[in-house]
Amino acid sequence: MNTTPQNNKSAQNHFIHDVIIAGAGPVGLFLACELALAKCSVLVLEKAADPHSPLKQLPFGIRGLSAPTIESLYRRGLLSDLEIHKRLKNPHQHIKQGLGRQVGHFAGIPFHEGDIDTAQWRYRLPSSTDASLISEMEELETVLARRAETLGVVIKRGVAITNFHQNGDGVTVQSGDQFFQGKWLIGCDGSRSVVRKAGGFEFAGTEPEFTGYTTRIDIADPEKLKSGRNVTPAGMYLQSQPGYVVIQDFDGGAFHGSEKPITLQHVQEVLRRVSNTDVTISALHIATTWTDRARQATTYRNGRVLLAGDAAHIHAPLGGQGLNLGLGDAMNLGWKLAATIHNEAPEGLLDSYYTERHPIGAQVLDWSRAQVAIMGPKPEARALNAIIRDLMETRDGATYFAGRVWGINMHYNLGGDHPQVGRSVPNFEFENGTQIGGLMHNGQGILLDFEGNVLLKTLAADYGDKIKYVSGHAKEQLGLSAVLIRPDGVVAWATDNNPDSNELQKAAARWFVSL
Repeated sequence: MNTTPQNNKSAQNHFIHDVIIAGAGPVGLFLACELALAKCSVLVLEKAADPHSPLKQLPFGIRGLSAPTIESLYRRGLLSDLEIHKRLKNPHQHIKQGLGRQVGHFAGIPFHEGDIDTAQWRYRLPSSTDASLISEMEELETVLARRAETLGVVIKRGVAITNFHQNGDGVTVQSGDQFFQGKWLIGCDGSRSVVRKAGGFEFAGTEPEFTGYTTRIDIADPEKLKSGRNVTPAGMYLQSQPGYVVIQDFDGGAFHGSEKPITLQHVQEVLRRVSNTDVTISALHIATTWTDRARQATTYRNGRVLLAGDAAHIHAPLGGQGLNLGLGDAMNLGWKLAATIHNEAPEGLLDSYYTERHPIGAQVLDWSRAQVAIMGPKPEARALNAIIRDLMETRDGATYFAGRVWGINMHYNLGGDHPQVGRSVPNFEFENGTQIGGLMHNGQGILLDFEGNVLLKTLAADYGDKIKYVSGHAKEQLGLSAVLIRPDGVVAWATDNNPDSNELQKAAARWFVSL
């Protein structure tokens, strides 16, 4: 953008923040926490004046947290804050005789606890966090906002970004007649991101197959609608509780794209057609639309402007994948940008945010497209759906889908010979009961030494407080003798044998700057 403030007497640019974040949703707030934890000054600008959206309070505001998200929250001491509140039971959950409770789904096809062979996940330990949890969006945002403010983050609500200008030193952000200055700007402002559009990012992908509706309605004759998920020749409707209805109308996304008002009459017409009933809606309280449009920014960085969360990638909100993908972006980006700001980043560190997260985003978009492909009303889609359903009812099939949905198998291609490199570090538990995740609250890297090797302790000391040296025997070491862990909990180097100090040094220098 090329707008520069001409008169800064009233501009709020006397103090230059290290980072300005657009958007105070879970992704923006978690990223703010990560940056503030690393001693960066952060300003969050949120266009909504009130964080309590009615939609967040509906059952549809409930989201499933994946294993990487749960591990990230645990590693920053945030998971226990969520557990202050009673964990919500999945409102769509049902028990299947002999297989236990439903613990996830793919395109509405459930998989069950008893079908999953966790022994296939070699690096999941008894001390690992849960593989999946149900959380409430509003509660998650409240916890993250409280932590961010405790760390010194400034959150300004009711401030919508309208423009920005960047140069080699920083970014000037405009909101009406207000101006804010930062060294970096990060767009976490959702699927219709102003930062992405104003920053000239290409947003490539595929067009939608359907318009989705999320509604709270009063129904005069509720007996005409079945509970649960119902696939029909015209689409799908889901009633989790009486009056809370989700509809998928395979209209190619036409209504959502039209931006027409969502009236009672329109919702009733769509619901009647999709449900093949003459159901009558007597009141429309809340309604919003969405689609399965799947797009991804072709780069996540333009100069001093970066994207994360839905600003970087959008897809159908099937199974809560979007929230987890965005929180993963934040965990990956925070420590890298902080090191860059403090001039403590090895060459190429910030670029690794894109090279690591873009492939993960592309996988999630394809996962979403695959679900849509078997949810449609056409015979071809129903045939594929039946085959996938058969596969998911096998032990290996259920385990595969659970591993994908829960993010158990998430992996960054970091090179290296050990199969654990690029994966989340197992939550090793030491003989005194301490767990490795509990030692990561301050966001440092860790060199974990199971054998008490003096050379490893000396190498860690060369990096000062950037790498914490931890030594001791774990209850279950999985055959490992030493592990180098990045601040985001990803294994950068590992060995089952006597450590090769040259290989370890190369790995450490890739992610950290020595004293």
